[in-house]
Amino acid sequence: MLLKHDCEVVLASSVDEALRALQATPPDLVMLDLVMPGRSGFDLLGELSAAPDAPPVVVLTGTKTVATAVEAMKKGAADYVTKPFEVEALRIKVRQLLERRELEREVVRLRAQVEREERLGELIGASEAMQEVFHTIRRVAESKATVLIRGESGTGKELAAQAVHQLGPRSEGPFVAVNCAGIPETLIESELFGHEQGAFTDAKERRIGKFEAASGGTLFLDEVGELARSVQAKLLRALQERRIDRVGGAEPVEVDVRVLAATNRDLEHEVAEGRFRADLFYRLNVVPLELPPLRDRREDVKRLARHFLERARAEAGRGPARIARGALAALERFPWPGNVRELQNAIERAVALAEGQVLELEDLPRGVIHTGRVEQVRDAVRAGELGFEEATADFEHELLVDALERSGWNQTRAAELLRITRRALKLKMDRHGVKSRE
Repeated sequence: MLLKHDCEVVLASSVDEALRALQATPPDLVMLDLVMPGRSGFDLLGELSAAPDAPPVVVLTGTKTVATAVEAMKKGAADYVTKPFEVEALRIKVRQLLERRELEREVVRLRAQVEREERLGELIGASEAMQEVFHTIRRVAESKATVLIRGESGTGKELAAQAVHQLGPRSEGPFVAVNCAGIPETLIESELFGHEQGAFTDAKERRIGKFEAASGGTLFLDEVGELARSVQAKLLRALQERRIDRVGGAEPVEVDVRVLAATNRDLEHEVAEGRFRADLFYRLNVVPLELPPLRDRREDVKRLARHFLERARAEAGRGPARIARGALAALERFPWPGNVRELQNAIERAVALAEGQVLELEDLPRGVIHTGRVEQVRDAVRAGELGFEEATADFEHELLVDALERSGWNQTRAAELLRITRRALKLKMDRHGVKSRE
């Protein structure tokens, strides 16, 4: 009676009837009496609270005991009202809870939208540099232009190529990737263009190459700068004429394929040195796409680390649920010479070794721990929590242990790494209480 002019109200006189009504029409709010025939309202409250996207529940009861209120809130009630109640107060409470429910849904929607903007395929990044990459990929995906993806090892060049393919008109066709650096020079021509039966000693039957396998789709040539010049000439012809020659074949074969290429080499320098054909470079570099190293987009490290944590935890069926603040800070400060791939490996290793529900700094690789502890000492000095002598001692201790671990606890080699004598190393180990591995 009180709410029928403001809301669509569905009535249920028992827990079982309420469950059937909830399945038929999921509500935005539940008003729940605790005393009902048969099962108690507490039974329904427990089931409602365990459900995903559960609606807020206002418990109504005539029992004015603190224990009942506490138990209801523990079981997931959003609010608690004792009877008799003031009509207007109840209306205000209902309105507030419905508005909060709407805000929560809007937050979920906005988070999903932000996540979509921070991801493109398997690429993740909210940094300005990655947003430029996403913009370029979206623009070039619809065209037929050849794209040359450049970046250091581990920056995600193949993921960028997959995103171009998936967003383009050839997404229903195959995506075929070839690692040009991983195939011997004597086999690369056959791998790319295929061969006829009897073309060479082991050619016992005709075999199509990657160009034909990718027909109607996309061919991704990773580390294209590693191709021998003899193969470069045939690749250039395939790009220009849309035709290939199988090894030992008499007739050219037409192919319908979009080519994307990637390299971590300075191809302009390779052209200047005569190791890479200039005409092929210009043919590949129609649209250049530069992927930034991870050290130039440190603001993305947290997102990437959490993403890899969730994925590794799901695959392992166990592991930490979150990353400690100190560990995140160390991950952000580490230079990551191996880029995103190195970060992913570090998180997967940490998930495999961690024992608690929180991934701590100590679970990370030694180099990251060292970086994190140095920064912790620096922050403590700046905050006045640590004196100069203590900070110096902590830093020296870290350097000693790091050198010993990198040398396999060989003291002579560790001393060489630190550019001190073995005797000086032993004195410092004794001073800092660093014992040999034995």
